[in-house]
Amino acid sequence: MSWGTELWDQFDNLEKHTQWGIDILEKYIKFVKERTEIELSYAKQLRNLAKKYQPKKNSKEEEEYRYTACKAFLSTLNEMNDYAGQHEVISENMTSNITVELARYVQELKQERKSYFHDGRKAQQHIEICWKQLESSKRRFERDCKEADRAQQYFEKMDADINVTKADVEKARQQAQVRHQMAEDSKADYSSILQKFNHEQHEYYHTHIPNIFQKIQEMEERRIVRIGESMKTYAEVDRQVIPIIGKCLDEIVKAAESIDQKNDSQLVIEAYKSGFEPPGDIEFEDYTQPMKRTVSDNSLSNSREGKSELKFGGKSKGKLWPFIKKNKGATPEDFSNLPPEQRRKKLQQKVDELNKEIQKEMDQRDAITKMKDVYLKNPQMGDPASLDHKLAEVSQNIEKLRLEAQKFEAWLAEVEGRLPARSEQGRRQSGMFDAQNPATVNSCAQDRESSPDGSYTEEQSQEGEVKVLATDFDDEFDEEEPLPAIGTCKALYTFEGQNEGTVSVVEGETLYVIEEDKGDGWTRIRRNEDEEGYVPTSYVEVYLDKNAKGAKTYI
Repeated sequence: MSWGTELWDQFDNLEKHTQWGIDILEKYIKFVKERTEIELSYAKQLRNLAKKYQPKKNSKEEEEYRYTACKAFLSTLNEMNDYAGQHEVISENMTSNITVELARYVQELKQERKSYFHDGRKAQQHIEICWKQLESSKRRFERDCKEADRAQQYFEKMDADINVTKADVEKARQQAQVRHQMAEDSKADYSSILQKFNHEQHEYYHTHIPNIFQKIQEMEERRIVRIGESMKTYAEVDRQVIPIIGKCLDEIVKAAESIDQKNDSQLVIEAYKSGFEPPGDIEFEDYTQPMKRTVSDNSLSNSREGKSELKFGGKSKGKLWPFIKKNKGATPEDFSNLPPEQRRKKLQQKVDELNKEIQKEMDQRDAITKMKDVYLKNPQMGDPASLDHKLAEVSQNIEKLRLEAQKFEAWLAEVEGRLPARSEQGRRQSGMFDAQNPATVNSCAQDRESSPDGSYTEEQSQEGEVKVLATDFDDEFDEEEPLPAIGTCKALYTFEGQNEGTVSVVEGETLYVIEEDKGDGWTRIRRNEDEEGYVPTSYVEVYLDKNAKGAKTYI
């Protein structure tokens, strides 16, 4: 099955077919090139996606990644980066192993094809020239034969005419002989050219063209094999990264399996535990008998507070947890605004930070001391006295940091109950209460209150944990002016305020906002002068008056 024998007369069609083959190859190259661009674009999008969801440094979001679920998500983001890298590898390998190689091969193929069809055209031109020579010699032979025949007829006519002279007859005879000789020469020339043409034609159709067409066939078959090999390479490039992609996916699964819900639950406890104990029962206070008002075991209130609670139970101004002291200023240095457990954590964190700074300054002092020793031994390297100021400054910083650390360590020890001064002061203070009040004081209930957002506050004296006398409460929690309205809100849903401090609202009802949501999910509202309380923020649509006095979030 050879193109040289089967397609000997299909020169033009073979030229078109081989050009189509090259076009197909170039189309495949374009296809692979576009695939590589898609892989690069996909990899870029994956990297941008992973970067978008990476936690921002030194942010609250970064703190969330101590939870195992968040760690697993972070591992997933990191694996997605590796996953994107494999698609970049696919693009690189397809570019180098397919598009670049095939582009070079196409150029070689075009040159080879051009050479073969150039040889074919030369063979065509040669056989056409031979054919024209044959046709020319054949026409000349035909013409000479006709001229010789006419000359012979003329001679015979002259020879038969009695009126013609002998000289004219001889002349006609000689002319006929010349024409006859010319015809013989033309015949010999035509015969020779005919043999030559037949030989050339045989060579053309049985040697030259078959050889050229055979080379074109081999060239075309090599092209077909090459595009097949490229398709295999296309698949192999993908297949090579599958194990690595599989590992990325395995790592994502492994990260998912590392999620520990119990551990995360414990972290929530550590993050938000206050360290307080729930308040005990409130004792019954009998108003039918004249008696000195006392502080109950589990109540934070004194005699004046009792009146406030009574008002709250009846027609009060709707103050929820009216004895919580709002910290409207900056955060105290000793974090006394925080519950005990959270305060302990903050103090411990501060102590650790100060110790790191102390160690850093000590390392710097050691380095300066060593440099000074070098200068003392080698004065040409520098003046030792030039380092004294720096050394004194570092030592001063260390001392300052140590005093600061001691201060925070004292507060930390106080919170953890390690300082004797705390227990002694507690006993002295307890004695003061015992002397004035027949009822015992519940320290847990006195130290803190809870609010809807789970935050706690502490009433502190100079010692930080010492309870204040009933008279102090009278001064601090005297009748307060009602909070000004900072906007309005519309109830989106009906809410039944069954818990203490909450207020019921009806869908569509419009009320006054007197305190924004502090992040705990509750908004403080007022219906009228005697009725105010908290409702879930999600149940209302708030419209704040930014110019209103007090339009700020309370801490």
